[in-house]
Amino acid sequence: MYFKEKRIKGKNYKYAVHSIRLPNGKVIPLEKRYNQENKEQLSRIFEKKEKEENAKYAIKQFGTNSIFTKDQLEKVEEIRLDYKKILKKLTKFALKDLLDRFTANFTYESNALEGNSLTLKDVSIIMFENHAVKGKDLREIYETRNSRNVVDLIIKNKFRISHEDIIRMHKMLIKDIPIQQGYKKLPNFLIGREMRTTLPESVFEEISGLIEWHNQEKNNLHPLKLAALFHGKFEQIHPFEDGNGRVGRFLINVILIKNNYPPLIIRKSQRMAYLKALENFDNKHTETLQRFMLDKFKDTYKKFFKIYVKYV
Repeated sequence: MYFKEKRIKGKNYKYAVHSIRLPNGKVIPLEKRYNQENKEQLSRIFEKKEKEENAKYAIKQFGTNSIFTKDQLEKVEEIRLDYKKILKKLTKFALKDLLDRFTANFTYESNALEGNSLTLKDVSIIMFENHAVKGKDLREIYETRNSRNVVDLIIKNKFRISHEDIIRMHKMLIKDIPIQQGYKKLPNFLIGREMRTTLPESVFEEISGLIEWHNQEKNNLHPLKLAALFHGKFEQIHPFEDGNGRVGRFLINVILIKNNYPPLIIRKSQRMAYLKALENFDNKHTETLQRFMLDKFKDTYKKFFKIYVKYV
């Protein structure tokens, strides 16, 4: 932030100026006529202006619809900027603690959606104390340990939407578990859903098409909408023998983090709503899944990231 003078109708006025960078890389200056505000007051004013400009950018770039309305996009962009502020504000120790807690929560909930019986306490012991939990199935322990390694890399933005990274993610997830690595060799089925998954011989082609679609639409669709639609399409393909739901949920956060949005968690308590949204997606009603992801995005920020910072 700096100050400059403007001469208007023969009078000199002092202005505070603060430059911001929009998601497309463009830098724009924000100005405020200086009225003896202190530094903290000016920071709050410019923070509000920055949120307004980013919301304008998102609305212009991606447009609005019945789900991603002007009001919702303003809230989403506010969350993105607040999350960015949180990451900058925290000490190195607090940031590691926050991301460790997120990793444990995400892993617990994602695995629980698939029937894993470990508690959140069990997950924390396996992840951070590097101990097995007595009486628990080894597969569940391996799933948890492996998921932590994947989520660590997702948070560090180390994955791309590509064949290589999707397969690498799956290999990491099933390490030491007797499941076929890479794309499936035999057909699989979705229990409780009428949708027929892609046959093994067509998986590579279908994933190629999905990756191409992602690359074509990543500048046209809001990242949350992009992540929701990508997830629905990925789950229809079901490219692996096992682990499709977990890899699919990993990829939601790959897309969000790559676009500087906070990651989201789908909780086991939301399992029926989640499955219903996927079922509706199968029937070409994509709005349910989009709305579901938008709600989980806001819910995760409010009940996880915002709460954490409140008590730091």
